[in-house]
Amino acid sequence: MKGFLPTINPIKDYSVSSLTLERLNETARNLPKLLLTNRISRTIDSLKKNDFSVDKLIIKKEDQNLRLAMVQLSFIAHAYIWGGSEPRKKLPEVIAKPWVQIAKLLGRPPIMSYASYCLDNWFLIDKKEPISLENVGLITNFLGGMDEDWFVTVHVCIENAAADAIEAAETISQCKSNFSDVDTANLLDQIKLSLIDVNKIFSRMTERCDPYIYYHRVRPFIFGSKDNPDLKNGLVLENQFNNKPQFFRGETGAQSSIIPTLDGALGIQHTNDALRHYLNEMREYMPPEHRKFIEKIENASKVRELIGGSEKLKDSYNDCLEQIRIFRSLHLKYADIYINKQSQKNKPFSGGTTVRGTGGTPFMSYLKKHRDETKKQKK
Repeated sequence: MKGFLPTINPIKDYSVSSLTLERLNETARNLPKLLLTNRISRTIDSLKKNDFSVDKLIIKKEDQNLRLAMVQLSFIAHAYIWGGSEPRKKLPEVIAKPWVQIAKLLGRPPIMSYASYCLDNWFLIDKKEPISLENVGLITNFLGGMDEDWFVTVHVCIENAAADAIEAAETISQCKSNFSDVDTANLLDQIKLSLIDVNKIFSRMTERCDPYIYYHRVRPFIFGSKDNPDLKNGLVLENQFNNKPQFFRGETGAQSSIIPTLDGALGIQHTNDALRHYLNEMREYMPPEHRKFIEKIENASKVRELIGGSEKLKDSYNDCLEQIRIFRSLHLKYADIYINKQSQKNKPFSGGTTVRGTGGTPFMSYLKKHRDETKKQKK
């Protein structure tokens, strides 16, 4: 089991052949050079409206091909929007049309989301070795370089490390009141041990991702148009949505399904406020099967009832919540180091807001609230 990573590893090349797909593939691979030389806008503007046609993929509807197209179109679109001195407010039809088509088939909005930035954007350097920080590379980059790769690779490896926790969460959510204390304890321990591995990986973020580089060369490309003052009137996708401006959230780790699944399985509640609404909204950017999985877990789990008055189960349960608290504390620490402190020094070279997260939220207060609500619900 690989948690929320795709069951079959992402592909780097299409299994369907066409000139338009070759052009799409080549443009995506050249993004670092096109951005470095300020040629991204002129390259896209010089194309005809069908030069990135994905008609062959739509006919085939093969999942791996669709995911690759979504990755490449998302990267190209965001490079075009955010790759200049000022954000572009209109996306040409050559990108907009195929992006909307593929997004619709995948059940997600046409915007860079966590699924395309992370889940579907990696390969094994040595196919004989497992997923690890030493064996994962990215398929598509913006500017490229060690810091950008490391930032995303850490998330890929976190998703992989969380697989055992997700498996145990699904099982424990299905447990009834007659389930044995021993089996319940074993499942809680599985969640705890998996999250210990997750936090070990997460704690390595600063090893090869420098805060300055992240803030100025990674973060600017993953913003959306919703709650973003730099695109306060939205983004027009040419000849799509009746040419009405669209407002979508940017890519953010809040679109990962790991923590919502564990919150649901362990009965961790968040107060019904703007933050709760935001977390629910993030599910619209997840793959549909992930959304359904989270809802199934939330609706079924009775874990707090299973624990009852058992001191041993309370301890095991609290150990799980402590690992989630540690994860959220690390997230808060990195938000401060990589964004908050950097924003106090100067504005990024291109796009994005200094006061909100890439998802368009007041991130510091939200992350603190996540962490504190987790801690309060220990038994």
